[in-house]
Amino acid sequence: MKKRSQIEQQRAVQQFRRLATEQNPTIQMVLPLAEIVSLLQQGVGNLLREAGLALMHLVMEEEVESLAGKRHQQHHGRQAHRWGKEDGYCVVDGQKVPIRRTRLRTPDQRERRLGSYELFQRSGPMQASVWDKIVRGLSTRNYGAVVKDFHDAYGIEKSAVSENFIEASREKVKERMERPLGELRLCAVLIDGSPFKDRQMIVALGIGCDGRKTVLGLREGATENAAVVNGLLSELVERGLDFSTPRL
Repeated sequence: MKKRSQIEQQRAVQQFRRLATEQNPTIQMVLPLAEIVSLLQQGVGNLLREAGLALMHLVMEEEVESLAGKRHQQHHGRQAHRWGKEDGYCVVDGQKVPIRRTRLRTPDQRERRLGSYELFQRSGPMQASVWDKIVRGLSTRNYGAVVKDFHDAYGIEKSAVSENFIEASREKVKERMERPLGELRLCAVLIDGSPFKDRQMIVALGIGCDGRKTVLGLREGATENAAVVNGLLSELVERGLDFSTPRL
């Protein structure tokens, strides 16, 4: 069951997307040339990052105006009112970057979430970035020193990187272990166990007609016993693997 905060986050994102599609307001960003030249001193990437942060502020303020109206002006369709500013963060290139956001309150004095801010905070891109770099050989110890692009970025310490990698790994394994197998053309299925911390990880490996190997499924057991293997085979059948086809 989803928590109330998760439901409110999803509702805020849906309302923001509705604002974007139905009203489709235009956002204009003005950067003085002198500021652009200053940012370019550290490269085009620095300019794009800083411009991106400025654009995020404009997007959030546009949503605030749609809900609370312009400052010091009447707004008959007001759904909330401003309630000061608060420090927060957004995720950019796998890094948490500090950002200031406007807080809103509903007429009944409840917090009104900004859908744009919820989108900017989503951890999926961070986990994907961590996963890609760690799999390619970057260690958690050196991660922050290598990828840090914003001087005030955080969330790239060893412990935070490890947590994101674990979460990304969990999603990758879940996706891999639940995908349908009916379309695979296999000439052989190999089942074997590998010891891991006093346990046996029973793995089913499919070998395609083109020679490619695919991990079909895995089960954890105390030993390589028939019950664990039968459970693994039953799971493969449920996911569409046809054992009536002759193969090794």
